[in-house]
Amino acid sequence: MEPQETLRSGRQENANSPRYEGPLSLAKSLSAFALASGDAAQFTRDGPRADVEYRDLGLAAATNGRIGVKHVRAIMPLPGPTGWHWHDMTAHFVFVLKGSLTFRFAGIDGDIVVAAGSGISQPAGVAHNVIARSDDLELLEINVPAQYGTFDLAVSKDASQP
Repeated sequence: MEPQETLRSGRQENANSPRYEGPLSLAKSLSAFALASGDAAQFTRDGPRADVEYRDLGLAAATNGRIGVKHVRAIMPLPGPTGWHWHDMTAHFVFVLKGSLTFRFAGIDGDIVVAAGSGISQPAGVAHNVIARSDDLELLEINVPAQYGTFDLAVSKDASQP
């Protein structure tokens, strides 16, 4: 007897039909199994900012580069605003584990503070500037795709808008 399938949660559109014939075997899975162990995934300074260190949680390898997740933590005080820049990606989500950081976004009035326990979906491709952060900042950063370009804008780091 075939198991009965019912939708528990998820997408609203076409909720009664899956996007692919499933369930899949592990060999045909759309992503690989990956366990991010604190013992195996070490922090490195392999990233764009010298004041933080990064720990790759293995999702880039598991998804063939479609999604990246990094654990990021401060290792020294923020030397000043990052400057206005944008990332060539289709999605960018930050979840703060400890501390806080303050953004400015092009087209959004005021400073946006993201504190521990909160997350932000950064508008993909929109210019932003990190103007402050706590010295104890730790966050998870989810990027689509895992590898992306960062492009600086030629405006004052202290400008309220680019």
